[in-house]
Amino acid sequence: MKLSDALKKVTVVAAKGDLQREITGVNIDSRKVVTGDLFVAVKGTQADGHLYIPKAIEQGAAAVLVSEPIPADAPDSVTYVQVADTEDAVGKVATQFYGDPTTKLKLVGVTGTNGKTTIATVLYNMFRAFGHKCGLCSTVCNYIDGRAIPADHTTPDPVTLNKLLAQMADEGCEYAFMECSSHAIHQKRIGGLRFVGGIFTNLTRDHLDYHKTFENYRNAKKAFFDGLPKGAFAITNADDKNGMIMVQNTQATVRTYSTRTVADYKGRILEESIEGMLLDIDGREVSVRFVGRFNVSNLLAVYGAALMLGKTPEDTLRVLSTLHPVNGRFEAIRSPKGFSAIVDYAHTPDALVNVLTAINEIVRGKGKVITVCGAGGNRDKGKRPLMAQEAANRSDRVIITSDNPRFEEPQDIINDMLAGLNDEQKQKVISIVDRREAIRTATMLAQPGDVILVAGKGHEPYQEIKGVKHHFDDHEEIKKAFGIN
Repeated sequence: MKLSDALKKVTVVAAKGDLQREITGVNIDSRKVVTGDLFVAVKGTQADGHLYIPKAIEQGAAAVLVSEPIPADAPDSVTYVQVADTEDAVGKVATQFYGDPTTKLKLVGVTGTNGKTTIATVLYNMFRAFGHKCGLCSTVCNYIDGRAIPADHTTPDPVTLNKLLAQMADEGCEYAFMECSSHAIHQKRIGGLRFVGGIFTNLTRDHLDYHKTFENYRNAKKAFFDGLPKGAFAITNADDKNGMIMVQNTQATVRTYSTRTVADYKGRILEESIEGMLLDIDGREVSVRFVGRFNVSNLLAVYGAALMLGKTPEDTLRVLSTLHPVNGRFEAIRSPKGFSAIVDYAHTPDALVNVLTAINEIVRGKGKVITVCGAGGNRDKGKRPLMAQEAANRSDRVIITSDNPRFEEPQDIINDMLAGLNDEQKQKVISIVDRREAIRTATMLAQPGDVILVAGKGHEPYQEIKGVKHHFDDHEEIKKAFGIN
C-alpha cells in the first residue's frame, strides 16, 4: 500500500520524503519492524516510541510517523511524517492499512468493570450456535470461528487488533464480539474501528493505579459510548448508578436491562442451585447453566444484544439454555467428599461481593463458605483492604494468599489486605503465602455441603513472579487436592 493511502484518515502536520512510497506493514514495536514497514512512534505509559526510531530504521523501516518535529538531520532514505498525536493516529492508520475490516463485519464492544468476558464470549458462542461465522477478542483468548489465537491483553494494540479483525473478515466472519478495556479506550487502541453496538456492564473500583481517579476511569468507559455512531445500539445496565451516565451523550439507540427496576429487558431468578438457574426473562421461563444474580445481568445484556442484532426472543432463549459458563467464571468442581469448589476470576471488591453473594444464596446457611483470595502486585493498592473486608464479611473462613505478585513481595501484598480487617474479621482469616498450600488447606477445612471459592485467577494458567510466568492452574490444584483427575 502507498504511504499516502495509509494516511488518508489522519491530518498530516509536516512531511519529509516520498509519500507515494510503498509500505509493507505497520508497527509500533521497533523490535518487530521489518524492511518496508511504517513505524509509528507512540508515547506510551512505559516508554516513548520516538526513542526507538533509530532502531526501527536499522531494522528496515521505510517510513516513520511521529508527533514531534521532524529532525533536520533525518535520513533521506526514510520518509518522515508528523501528526498531532501518534496515539490517536495509529488506530486510523492500521484500520486503513488492513482494509477497514469493521466495514465487512458487525463488531459489538463490551465495556465495564466486571462481566465483559462472560458477555462477549456468550455472544460469540450464541451466534456460532445460530450458524454464523464469528470472531472473539477477549481476556481469555481470541478466536476466529473456533480457531484459538492466544491473548496477551484484554484489548490488543491497534495494529494487532486490526490485523486480527482483517483475518476474521477474510475468513468470512459476519460478527465479532470484543471486550473493550478502559486502558484500550483511553489509549485509543480501538480508534478507527466502527461498532454496530456497545454494551455497558457495571462500574466499580478498578485500575486506579492507571486512571488515578474514579471519575477518569468512568470517563474512559463513557468515551466508548460517546463514539458510537448513529444507527448503532447502546445497551446499558439500569441497575448500575453509572448506567445512564454512560449513554447520556451517545448517538446510538439506547436500550436498558435490569433485575430490579423497569427496563427494556427484565430478568429474575425463579430457582437456583450450584448447577444453574431457572430464570424469567421478559415473561418467558428459561433454564441456564449459569449461577448468580450478576450472571442474570450478564445474560440480559446478551439477550438484548441478540435482539438488537435481529434475533427473536424465542430463538435467543432456546440457544441461551444450551450454553456453558466461560472458563474461569463461576466454574464448579465437585469433590467426592460432598463439598464443592468454585473457580472465579473475581479480582475486585465488587466481583468478590457478586460471587460470594451468589454462593451464599445457594448455600443458605446449610454449609460453610471458605474463600481463598489474594491481590495482584504492582496494581491498584487501594482495593486490597477492601477485597479482604468483602471476603471476610461474606465467608465463614478466609485464606489470604498470593495472586500474581509480579515484582512485589507476596507478604507485603497480604499485609496490605490484612490491614483492612477489624479484630472480629481477623478471627476467621489466616494467611498462607503459597497459593498451592492455601488451596490444599481450604479443602482440608471443608466438610460436606461446604463451598470453597478460589478467586482471582480464573482462566489464567500461570502465576507471575518477578517478571516470570510460572505454570499454575487453580483448576488443576483443586482437582489434585480433591483427589480427582
